[in-house]
Amino acid sequence: MAVKFGVPPEGEKIRSLVDERLKQAMAEDGAKITVEWRGEQKHLHVISMPVDMLYFNPDTHRIRAQRTLQPERNRVLEEEPWSEAAQTYLHDLLRCRPSNPNQTDPDYTALQDELDDVGQREPGIISRDGILVDGNTRCAALKDLGIRDIRVGVLPADTSRRDINSVELALQLRRDKRREYSYINRLIAIEDELADGRREEDVARDFNIKRTTLQQDRWVYELINSAIERSRTTKGAVLRLVDFEDHQEKLRELHRDYTKLAKTDRDAAEQLKESRLAMVVLNYAKTTVRLAEADFHSRYLEERLPPELRPAAQESAAVSIPGLAGVAIQDATAAVKTTRALTDSLLQAKAAAQAGDMLDTAAVTQADGLIKSARKTFDAAVKLAGANAELQKRQVAVPERLTDAADYVNQCAAEFAEAKAKRALDEDAFDDALLTLKASLTRLAKQAGRTFSSPGNGVAWLLDSTREN
Repeated sequence: MAVKFGVPPEGEKIRSLVDERLKQAMAEDGAKITVEWRGEQKHLHVISMPVDMLYFNPDTHRIRAQRTLQPERNRVLEEEPWSEAAQTYLHDLLRCRPSNPNQTDPDYTALQDELDDVGQREPGIISRDGILVDGNTRCAALKDLGIRDIRVGVLPADTSRRDINSVELALQLRRDKRREYSYINRLIAIEDELADGRREEDVARDFNIKRTTLQQDRWVYELINSAIERSRTTKGAVLRLVDFEDHQEKLRELHRDYTKLAKTDRDAAEQLKESRLAMVVLNYAKTTVRLAEADFHSRYLEERLPPELRPAAQESAAVSIPGLAGVAIQDATAAVKTTRALTDSLLQAKAAAQAGDMLDTAAVTQADGLIKSARKTFDAAVKLAGANAELQKRQVAVPERLTDAADYVNQCAAEFAEAKAKRALDEDAFDDALLTLKASLTRLAKQAGRTFSSPGNGVAWLLDSTREN
């Protein structure tokens, strides 16, 4: 949930200046901006405000996932959101690329170029106290460019935290917005809306998605949070939400395949999920990740795992059900536990490998070596799985080609009678086409004759039909 905070320390001073400039804007009947306000359209007067007087919104969903990148700075942000240190942290995060906070977001650079070339086109939105509701990134860019003022619409005096979040969300989801929420920040925004008691169908409508898509994304978000918790090492290293930023399509596809398989075989679905999650951790492409089926671990990986990656022997065990004395069920199968144990080790290794100064150099090096060893092992397994998938594709393709040909012949038979009745049949061309078909069947028969030692009825017919008298 969003952090709850009050009025900024300079709130009264800002409110006084805002009221003064609003009076002038109203008197001049100046520019306005329209927003969705408590279920209806509201026209806000636009004024100019010094960028240095305004506060970045600590609740903004644009950088919610990135806030935890530096725990100490985030702690300051939560405890003193209006302090210079907290506002500087927000400014830094607004510049960052969502999937790689060590890089400047190219969209941010493009925004700076636009502001520098043509100026501010769209006004931002602020509360009466000077909190930026929309335009946080624009304000950061204007500051970096040394531009002193920003044009903003002003929300009513009775604006609440809920109103600010609703306005920000409504503006963000408008199609004309240039810089969208990142995938993870979008998931957080959805969960925040639902946590406020809103219905799934209403939130889905606001986000312009189907309810089934919302449920799929919630499943993915839960999986990500579970993976983060599983990645936590004894020394405190842990993966972050931003580490899953670029894996949206892989995880959505995983949900589709997991859900489909779980209807008939829950254990198989769990094995598929664990193997694919491991491949996401190892940063495989989506087309490669989908090669991991339920038997990927047992069929291609298990015997190739080096000792440092081989999980300890796992066994299924009975688990009692709270509140039902004497009733117990079996937990996950040994196969599921083994697959899960490997994924856990890779999650923790990935967390340790990118822990930086949190761990000593030897621990980071060891974890990095484990990831490289896993990648090498998975590469070999993926190659075999891919070859098998290609073989199966070819096996299916051959009879499908014949089925397609049969459909064309059936269509030809139907059109033959019509062409004959209308005296539109070119008999010579038809005869030539039959000779072409005969030659094709003859070539197919030669291949089949070399392949089948005991031909079935269909192959026997083909051989007899093409045999020269």
